[in-house]
Amino acid sequence: MTNNITLLVAATLAMVLLTFLVGARLLYTRVTEMRQKRIHPQAVSTSSKMAAKLENVQTADNFRNLFEVPVLFYALVAVSLSVQHTPVWLAYGAWLFVLLRMAHSIIHCGYNRVMHRLVAFLGSFLVIVCLWLTFFLSLLGRTA
Repeated sequence: MTNNITLLVAATLAMVLLTFLVGARLLYTRVTEMRQKRIHPQAVSTSSKMAAKLENVQTADNFRNLFEVPVLFYALVAVSLSVQHTPVWLAYGAWLFVLLRMAHSIIHCGYNRVMHRLVAFLGSFLVIVCLWLTFFLSLLGRTA
């Protein structure tokens, strides 16, 4: 396995680990709040009921976010590996994306300053757009 592939797969594993960590935090915050407020699990059986009963929703919002834009990251990694085109810039760009998503999650699940979170989100979004565009153009150049 080449170094680029190793870096790319490691970035993907880091993104998966981030999702697992936020998921674990979500479980902890939900159970803690429900115990403190003595909310029966059936009372939050739907998202609308949950919204009415629970106040601490930052981690849940962030967990959902990890299944939105990052899907484009996972798709890019899968496509690049399947066509065996994993240039070094893609591996480093993948890590930049992951680091920005980590920053986004830390801000969102922590002090939740919207403008700080927006900078991390926009940064990661621009990185993934640039990675996709550059990847596509590099594939065109590779086949020409």
